[in-house]
Amino acid sequence: MRLHVRGLGLPGDVATELWIVDGRISLEPVPGADTVFEGGWILPGLVDAHCHVGLGPHGAVELDEAIAQAETERDVGALLLRDCGSPIDTRSLDDHEDLPRIIRAGRHLARPKRYIPGLAADLDDESQLPDAVAEQARRGDGWIKLVGDWIDRGIGDLAPLWSDDVLKAAIDTAHAHGARVTAHVFGEDALPGLINAGIDCIEHGTGLTDETIELMVQHGTALVPTLINLENFPGIADAAVRYPKYAAHMRDLYDRGYRRVAAARDAGVPVYAGSDAGGTISHGRIADEVDALRRIGMTADEALGAACWDARRWLGRPGLDHGAPADMLCYSEDPRRGPDVLNQPDLVVLRGKVFRPRRT
Repeated sequence: MRLHVRGLGLPGDVATELWIVDGRISLEPVPGADTVFEGGWILPGLVDAHCHVGLGPHGAVELDEAIAQAETERDVGALLLRDCGSPIDTRSLDDHEDLPRIIRAGRHLARPKRYIPGLAADLDDESQLPDAVAEQARRGDGWIKLVGDWIDRGIGDLAPLWSDDVLKAAIDTAHAHGARVTAHVFGEDALPGLINAGIDCIEHGTGLTDETIELMVQHGTALVPTLINLENFPGIADAAVRYPKYAAHMRDLYDRGYRRVAAARDAGVPVYAGSDAGGTISHGRIADEVDALRRIGMTADEALGAACWDARRWLGRPGLDHGAPADMLCYSEDPRRGPDVLNQPDLVVLRGKVFRPRRT
């Protein structure tokens, strides 16, 4: 199958012609190609940098539901997913040429009763963390996911799960295995130990302070804030009637979450888009996260880049380059206009095959 698309390439609104042959992009004309799109905007497939394929509102899902989740992401143009921890093995989805590409972090790593039941691999002793990281590095696709903080029922509030020395040993182990490390962190106290230990990314980051933002800048630590997940914080607080300190803390994090992420972006912390789909967030919402990033002060190009070309570069995946896999989106309207447009690509090209998404 030989295909041809013509339009304005993003970033840059550059007049662009691309040919697709054998599932890859060619910048050189290909004789006999069918023109399947012209006259609009063309961009690389979107990236959801925090997505849980295989997780539903009640925990692990069956494989057929995980496939349906991935199809939902494909139809809104999210063609590259960084799966930040899944309770099931989704590697068989790689055999489906009609599903997005997935970069896996394996299982979450946590301590007993310090995360969502059934989701993480629980370690009885924190000294097991470096060995567990090595195991997950072998199972994943270059990323490890730690639970950095969660409610400690003994103190009734968010608290770190790991000591600083163990974190340093674990993150060094991951790097020695060629893997990067990220961590779930809502509050303030876990951040210094994680950042100083050399962690590569922070998820959520609602408890960032001026001091930890400066640490992130110094260490080159990235942030995936999952801003649309902030809307769950008041409900979490309302449900925590037995833990008033924790409830008050979650409400405070909700109140200042956008300001803290904006401060991180303004200071130069690299920020990327992730929806936290799975669990309480429905799949297919990356456009809403892009819109949320605009509300912290990002320009339309910057916010879209955080879910597209910039995120691909961060994850080591190509964009609209000669010889790159043909994963791209085509829009008759400018996708920077807002989520209603971005969420409705006219054409999805995945692995060189054309999909016309189901309209909502």
